[in-house]
Formats: sequence, structure tokens, C-alpha cells
Amino acid sequence: MTTNSIAPAGSAAEPDGIGDVQMRTGLSPKLGPAAVQIPVRPYPEHLLPAGARPHVVAPEHFPRLSLAERNRRWDGLRKRMIFAGVDCLVLLGTDMYWDMGLANLRYVTGVGAKMGTKALFFLDEDPVVYNTVPHMSRPFHAQHSLQDWTRDIRIFRGFPEIAAELRDRGLDRSRIGIVGFSSTILPASVFVDAELQALKTVLPGARLVDFGHALEEMRMVKSEEEIGLMRRGGEIARKVIDVMVESARPGVPEAELYADMIRAQIADGAEPNIFNLLASGPVEHPDTELWHLLHGSDQPAAPTMRPLAEGDNIISEFHTKYGGYLVHAEYTVHVGRRVPDRLQRIWDVAVECLDASRQMMRPGVTVRELLEALRRPAAKAGLDWVELGFHAMGLVSPEFPTVVYEKGFGISTADGSRIGDLELQEGMTFGNNIDLFDPSWKPDVGCVLSDCMVVREGGAELLVGTPRTVGLGGSS
Repeated sequence: MTTNSIAPAGSAAEPDGIGDVQMRTGLSPKLGPAAVQIPVRPYPEHLLPAGARPHVVAPEHFPRLSLAERNRRWDGLRKRMIFAGVDCLVLLGTDMYWDMGLANLRYVTGVGAKMGTKALFFLDEDPVVYNTVPHMSRPFHAQHSLQDWTRDIRIFRGFPEIAAELRDRGLDRSRIGIVGFSSTILPASVFVDAELQALKTVLPGARLVDFGHALEEMRMVKSEEEIGLMRRGGEIARKVIDVMVESARPGVPEAELYADMIRAQIADGAEPNIFNLLASGPVEHPDTELWHLLHGSDQPAAPTMRPLAEGDNIISEFHTKYGGYLVHAEYTVHVGRRVPDRLQRIWDVAVECLDASRQMMRPGVTVRELLEALRRPAAKAGLDWVELGFHAMGLVSPEFPTVVYEKGFGISTADGSRIGDLELQEGMTFGNNIDLFDPSWKPDVGCVLSDCMVVREGGAELLVGTPRTVGLGGSS
């Protein structure tokens, strides 16, 4: 738009924050005749300097993937759509389950914004992203500064606008793939029912089909660019472990140690993602008293303001999140000068399990072979476990495939049923779950250990480099 060509009130003639701008309306210039009739206007028109463009956050300040990576994904997704007879996709993002409800949408569009994000993806045109509220989109949508995959980002004005956009493109009576959220823990696709019902109401002539499985399958094997982001996340996780050890001092509240771990992530460039399943308590306590020291707890059970004490064990399973990608770590810290002998024995076996999994994470090895090798040291030592296996990692945790339970117990999608003969592929990424205890000693105290591994020829690449000794907390 030139300085002499100001768009009339309510028009869509503005580049939505891209290109020369004078009059700003908050509406995309690409709105078709049906979409332009949506009566809601984001905000009053206002002036911006002609030619003003959104600033771009430098790559060294915010991670991003290349356009080549985007094109690889779009090509693969479109081929799957064609084979499935799907004409377009509606992606419905939510911030459920530590923001993992945005995983598929972020994988496709590069946009990971939390607030009500939706998207349309087409066979032969660029996608449209709908996100956020008007007051957070002035003077432009912040996602234009962070990514260059998707340029058409619009303020979300409700499902009638999505239907109108599809009507303008002749897709309102087509076969439409709906993509929500699912994981190994939530195997069925999850949608907000009100949103799904709204789509059915505004698109009565369309055939809506679940298409989330295609994205799950695409995300199973990571590209080297994706692994690069996870590698950086692993470096951050290693620093978090160091902070965990340094903060484990008598008298320090559990909450302070927890906060130090979270701060270490964010201060080193990880996204704010408070996934830290932590627990602490005394190794020695009355037999009539049970402590939760086999696996960490979620919020609000942890953290508490209980001060750490000499003789405490601290266990944590946490994720770092870098560029949207999750890296898994588990570690055990003992507050004291020396690890108790029986606890040390549990840890030593956990290290054996870790080494076995690293050796077996090679292309062509089956899930069953990996699982048997990983569990063999614990069985030989007569130890029990609450989780002993591995779960795939990426934009979601857990992804497919995942096995952490004994067959016939726990969740059927995570006990190895029906997937034992599946072969590992180069570029799969896994977090170990090695959570052992000795029931002949204490039924409520154990060790947790993990690294995040990439399947490679010759054995796994370790992304975290988790210490091979129990951390010893410092003095008060």
C-alpha cells in the first residue's frame, strides 16, 4: 500500500504487518468475499509509517528451522493427504498437557504460539494460521518476528471465519482432515468438543476425518535439523543437572532447588516449560512411614517448602524444551558426603541398564530386543522397577514407540503389546526410563536415571551426557 492509497474502513487491503503499510486494520489482504463479510473487526484503523516491517529476531537469539526443512514436511504431508483423499486440513491447537497440544500445528506451520492457535493447510496453497487476540497483535503479529515458514497469520475471529475461508476456496463441502493432539498416554485424538461441534455446525456439507495419525507417523523419525535442536536442548539439560546438585544443600527448601532448575533452563535459552517431576525425602525413616521416592511427582505435590536435610534423596524427571523440541533427563542426588551402600548398588545397576540401551539403539534392532537387553541387568540383580524402558521424544512426550511397563500392566499403549517386532530407524529419539528399587531393602526409595538418545549406527548418540555417578549435594 502506498502513502496515497489508504484502505477504506473495514477493507482487507493491508499486508497484515508485511510490506508497505500505512493504514492498519488487522485484517488480511487475502480475505475472500465470504470471509470479508465476517462482521467482527479486530481493532480501529490506525496509521503506521509507510514501508514499516516487523523486526526479525536474530537466529542466535531464537532458534528456527530452515525453509528446506519446512518444504520437506509440507511435501510429505501433501503426499499423505493425496493418498488419503483429503482435500485440506484443519489443525486445532491447544495448550493441553504442557503445551503438547500444539505439537502437530507447530510441526506444520512453525508457529508455536499458545493462545487459541488454529491453522488451515492446503494441497496447493500456503497455509493460514489463526491465533491470539487483537490487543496482542498490534502493531503486528509477534510470530512474524520469530519464523518465516508461515506468512499469512490472522487474528482468530471464530470458526465462522474458518468456514468462510474454506467456502471462498471451494472446500466447504470437501473431505477435510482434522488434526488435534494425541500421544502414547493419550492414544485417541483429543479435541475440544465445543470446537469440533462448532466446525460441524459451520461446515455441514463437509466430511470431517481424523488425520492426526499422519502427523504422528511423520514425527517418528527426526531430521538432522530437528536433532540439532534436541542436541542443544540436551546441553541445557546437562547444565540443569549441575544446578540440581549445587542447590541440594541442607536447609534449602525443595521449592528453591526446583526454581533453580527451572531458571537454569530459561536463562540458557530453553522455552519456559515447567515439566519437572521431582521428589525429595529421607532415605532412612521409620518402616511404618512411606515416602514417595520411587518416582517424582507433578505439581502441586512438588515442590513444597520442606527444607532439604542431610541423608535426603532427590529424584527428578524433567524436560528441557528448545525450539519446541523436548529432551528428557532423569537424575538422582543424595544430600551427604557418601551414597548409602544399598542405594549405590541400585544406581550401579541403573547404569548397566543405561549402557545396554545405548548399545542396542541401532537401526534394525527390534523393540523387543532393545527392551530385553535394557531390562536384563535389573532382572539379574533382583531389582524391581516402576518404569524400565524408553519413550520416544520430540515435540511431544511420549511419542511412538514407547514401552515403560511390564506387558499386561499399566497403559496398554506403553507395555510393548503388538510392537515387539518393530525395528528402530536411524534418527528416532528416545528418553530412557530407568526407575529402580530394591524391595528387599526399601519399598519406597530408589534411583532414577536417564539420557536422551538418538538411534545411530554403532549405538546411540547421547544428547545429555548424564553423569554416571549419583550427585552428592553440598554443605549448608
